[in-house]
Amino acid sequence: MTPTRTTLENLTFDNGFTQKLPCDPETANTRHQVTRACYSRVNPTPGKAPKLVAFSREAARLLDLEENTCQSDLFTQIFTGNMLLKGMDPFAMCYGGHQFGSWAGQLGDGRAINLGEILNQRNTRWMLQLKGAGPTPYSRTADGLAVLRSSIREFLCSEAMFHLGVPTTRALSLTLTGEKVERDMLYDGHLRLEPGAVVCRISPSFTRFGNFQILAARRENDLLKSLMDYTIETDFPHLVPLSQDSYALWFREVCEKTMTMVIHWMRVGFVHGVMNTDNMSILGLTIDYGPYGWLEDYTPDWTPNTTDAAGRRYAFKNQPQIALWNLGQLANAILPVVGHPEPLQEALDNTMTFFHKGQDDMMAKKLGFKQFEPATDRALTTELLGILESAETDYTLFFRGLSLLEISKKPSENQLPAFIKKAFYDPHQITPAYVNRLNAWMKTYGKRLGQDQVSHEEKKKQMNRVNPNYILRNYLAQTAIEKAEKNDFSGIWELLDVMRTPYDEQPDRKVFSAKRPEWARHKPGCSMLSCSS
Repeated sequence: MTPTRTTLENLTFDNGFTQKLPCDPETANTRHQVTRACYSRVNPTPGKAPKLVAFSREAARLLDLEENTCQSDLFTQIFTGNMLLKGMDPFAMCYGGHQFGSWAGQLGDGRAINLGEILNQRNTRWMLQLKGAGPTPYSRTADGLAVLRSSIREFLCSEAMFHLGVPTTRALSLTLTGEKVERDMLYDGHLRLEPGAVVCRISPSFTRFGNFQILAARRENDLLKSLMDYTIETDFPHLVPLSQDSYALWFREVCEKTMTMVIHWMRVGFVHGVMNTDNMSILGLTIDYGPYGWLEDYTPDWTPNTTDAAGRRYAFKNQPQIALWNLGQLANAILPVVGHPEPLQEALDNTMTFFHKGQDDMMAKKLGFKQFEPATDRALTTELLGILESAETDYTLFFRGLSLLEISKKPSENQLPAFIKKAFYDPHQITPAYVNRLNAWMKTYGKRLGQDQVSHEEKKKQMNRVNPNYILRNYLAQTAIEKAEKNDFSGIWELLDVMRTPYDEQPDRKVFSAKRPEWARHKPGCSMLSCSS
């Protein structure tokens, strides 16, 4: 049954996090170390002239809100931080984290303010959070604000990832504050004033690995247990009633959810760019869309983050191992409550096995196989990825085009099918030796497809369900940003609509599935980004 819609005034708030966990006793919104508490109460800073830029109708439905409600002035005022609804209990979370492998101590919600938790008419919990609505006690030297360009990227990518089938937090709205914010986009000393903006993010929970780490680091083990109990009871209710075994079962589930998320990242060519432990969701959701990027050409050691350019810790190929490392830090944090390291170590030992099986299953689907056959498919996928890396090849276009291969038609000895050619960036790299290597692979691949005895149409349908036609390419987002900075928001709405059906053919929107144009190769915002917003 379709739930009836509600109004903003009738949203049902159930603020479990603030009701059941301890609050910072310091009430002033000043930067300080927060001990013996899981959060600080703080109100958003009102913007001078709030203006709605865009909203997601799909995210609004999760809150039982109609589109006309999202177009109201009240909606804009609330989700820019200018008004609070009855029942809202704004707060910023306290957490720590490892940043680029080093312990950074207290971090916390430096520019995110949670408005409160609602229960929709399906009794599903959603936390409402404003990103860019002003300083909190965790802002350190920052201003707690966000600019339009980074907010557009977060808003669009949150919703694009959802429609791609990737576990993610969601974005309800994007608004302007009517104020200017000073930023140094590339950390090169070139400051400029940019439009200030706020994104309303929603998620069942915004709890991160770092929420547990900070309590463990401070040896506040009673609070650590309270947070673990609350998290399991609220977000993992199937593990209730709680027992000592529940903690290990919970950790194992967190491991599997995290790796499931990473497998989806690898499937669609997404690179998070800053997989610090404070950016890891306890629910295995993609969170904190900062200097992320999408593989254009298949370059496994590519990172979109300028801060990561030297070490490439968070490069595409490293994401599974980094996820495992982060899970190891979470295991260290919760050990005082679990009591024994053995069940945690067992879960970690099984995590990469879980990942590799999931990765194999994912690659089998991308290639159109019924299932992954290690005897043949391991070498086949390894060779293919090697081929893709040897010449600049668009990751998305190649796999999407591969679905058109008909095994009944033998490839020419000295040329490639048209549907493959459009995936290449540099024609000079397509040498006779390369053509022979790729054709040899396609011949082996065709034989392997034949073993499954699946029709061409069925194979094509399967592949097109997992290989997107449209991704939020970096240059597409940047083009929308540049239009928006001139007060033209049409590019945002159009990309939002294109990404609603990323696996479909959209004949009138083929331009959005094209490979990266040459002008975007090294352009800021199209190639690499900094953590600055």
